[in-house]
Amino acid sequence: MTVRHFLSLMDCSQAELAGLLKRGIELKDLHRRGVVYEPLKNRVLGMIFEKASTRTRVSFEAGMVHLGGQAIFLSPRDTQLGRGEPVEDSARVLSSMCDAVMIRTFAHATLETFAAYSRVPVINGLSDDLHPCQLLADMQTYLEHRGSIKDKAVVWVGDGNNMCNTYIQAAIQFEFQLRVACPEGYDPDPALLEQAGDRVSIVRDPREAMAGAHLVCTDVWASMGQEEEARERRKTFAPYQVTSQLLDLADESVVFMHCLPAHRGEEVCAELMDDPRSLVWDQAENRLHAQKALIEFLLAV
Repeated sequence: MTVRHFLSLMDCSQAELAGLLKRGIELKDLHRRGVVYEPLKNRVLGMIFEKASTRTRVSFEAGMVHLGGQAIFLSPRDTQLGRGEPVEDSARVLSSMCDAVMIRTFAHATLETFAAYSRVPVINGLSDDLHPCQLLADMQTYLEHRGSIKDKAVVWVGDGNNMCNTYIQAAIQFEFQLRVACPEGYDPDPALLEQAGDRVSIVRDPREAMAGAHLVCTDVWASMGQEEEARERRKTFAPYQVTSQLLDLADESVVFMHCLPAHRGEEVCAELMDDPRSLVWDQAENRLHAQKALIEFLLAV
């Protein structure tokens, strides 16, 4: 039996990704109607966290309970990985005991190595390079509120970080146009930009980037591991704060998203979080439903 991993959006076909969004919406409906659906009885998801999280842990753990399974939380203090056991060895052992493994880590290479030695599906819960599970939730949220995102204009404002990198892959897979508004020196991965071709453009002026935008997204200016750079980054990124006034320059149908946690008053003004155009709370909830669809898909192969 072929083992499918989900380390990036490129691990699925466009049809599979569309199916995951549709399935996420269906599972959300079942959950809200109180329908018991437990196809993963006696199945176990191992969750390795080298980086702390609220949404990733709760969404995967709750999702496995909803599907009838179990999730095991493992921090660096709880495993021999934290004491220097080779990733290959941990992969062999954990994949013999769990039905799937989700990893939230720093180096993307850790995920790739773990997947190479795992006999079960490995899911990228976030790496320094990519955050594909968040994009499933984002794309599901847009689909629910505005329909297909194909050929729409999407603007990323801020750091060219792992979220920005994943939006580049999403532009390829979901066929939208992406404008990245970021300061010089903070561009996303050049290899991904080359892969995306004319689907993605870099725009230094966020006001210019807003013209005709249907979706505007941002993230914190200093990610985990960049705390020492925070003060300098706040100065550099100050002109890139997403405000209600900036959003007014976009298309009248525009929606705003933020993967959370948000630093209100930094990358986003406080009032925009609860603006009628903001979908951040639906977006956060959809981590649960999109990931349930993903786990079901990977374990059904």
